[in-house]
Amino acid sequence: MAKKKLFGNNIKPACKYCQFSSKIGDDEESEKLSCTKFGEVKPYDSCKKFEYSPLKRIPKKEFGLANSEVNKMDF
Repeated sequence: MAKKKLFGNNIKPACKYCQFSSKIGDDEESEKLSCTKFGEVKPYDSCKKFEYSPLKRIPKKEFGLANSEVNKMDF
């Protein structure tokens, strides 16, 4: 039986989730990454050296319900 990885087994390789990459500069909007293997790369590039780092993944925001009455109800 295959071991289930954190956040599932079907994560598409992307440099922004790789343990070998790091952001260039302090700017949050900067899309450039520095890779220890290949130098400057884009966030959605990938290579055969990809190793997933779960700490670099930012989960998607949960959306609230549109109806405020439902939000106030206790289940």
